[in-house]
Amino acid sequence: FMPDVASAQLLAQTMVELGTASGCPTSAFVTAMDRPLGRAIGNALEVEEALLTLAGEGPQDLVSLSRTLGAEMLVLAQRAPDHAAALIEVDRALTSGRALEKFRELVAAQGGNPAIVDDPGALPQAAEVELFEAPADGVVTAVEPRVLGEAVVAMGGGRRQLGDQIDPSVGFVVSARPGARVARGEPIASVFARDAAGIALGLAALGQAVRLDPAEAILPLVISRVTTDRTTTWNT
Repeated sequence: FMPDVASAQLLAQTMVELGTASGCPTSAFVTAMDRPLGRAIGNALEVEEALLTLAGEGPQDLVSLSRTLGAEMLVLAQRAPDHAAALIEVDRALTSGRALEKFRELVAAQGGNPAIVDDPGALPQAAEVELFEAPADGVVTAVEPRVLGEAVVAMGGGRRQLGDQIDPSVGFVVSARPGARVARGEPIASVFARDAAGIALGLAALGQAVRLDPAEAILPLVISRVTTDRTTTWNT
């Protein structure tokens, strides 16, 4: 929701100072929000993608950011001496099944159905699915996340006001990433909806969100790391 990097840096610095002042070791990462993280957008679709990521098989950008944040938590908790050592521990958790098992425990502790860990098909499924095809040859320069987030709400996947019922099955899976070259007619996304009206709404939103404009600068996934005494460019 921060429209530029400078505003995001200021918010991050403020949050770090608040956490530190409360006696909690705190740092923050400023990350790119100019495109969706991962491929899934929508409640059940994102849970399924999270399960893949906890098994080390998620989209590259989501896995990369999860590793970075997980390693930072281990360092702050003094469970690892530095970021490099912490990354090794995170990778062990992802490849050994420990991360997925911990998620199973969390679901069970909150009264959820831990069976979804082994069978994501048990998650709510959309009644209608439709492919979105690239409208022209070109390079994807942007996938506007706000447009797609608002579309999910309009399709029933989010609340406009207190008391609204949420349909967790609706949303998008966007396979085309900024920088990808696509051909006209190539499937680059999918719409998941509860009816034909939702499909039409979703296709229109994708037509607005996915741009094949002249090349624009693409922000790095992790822009900077913020601590109480400095903000540093992140190169890992």
